[in-house]
Amino acid sequence: MSPLEIRQVSAADHTAWLPLWQAYLTFYNTQLPDAVSQSTWQRLVDADEPTHSALAWQGGKAVGMVNFIYHRSNWSIENSCYLQDLLVDSAHRGTGVGRKLIEFVYATAKADGCGKVHWLTHETNATAIQLYERIAERPGLIQFRKAL
Repeated sequence: MSPLEIRQVSAADHTAWLPLWQAYLTFYNTQLPDAVSQSTWQRLVDADEPTHSALAWQGGKAVGMVNFIYHRSNWSIENSCYLQDLLVDSAHRGTGVGRKLIEFVYATAKADGCGKVHWLTHETNATAIQLYERIAERPGLIQFRKAL
């Protein structure tokens, strides 16, 4: 098996990123207008935006995606990093790709001066939760939200 490479996306990676993005939305039973996906992509490749993305490549094929956002925090001087979207192609789950993508975010956020990385997952995502509990702490917070 060829080695896994993780690297930040460039504008040339759109055709590799888009199917993973669409699979992520499908996983969470979500549909977004094409304009939202296009805007998200434009933000991910704009150096002036706080949003970032990386792809995991194996054998010339993108097999995983992570999107993350830097933001201010009232609880620290350093920015925080919100790992918003993570997906590993179903054929590559359980092979360490997800862990490597998260570790890439840890290293990138630390190098960029962030004080922490945080994320959410659905309570039914048991497989992912098993990984997350090994590589992060579970603070016990409950999310509340209201669409506006």
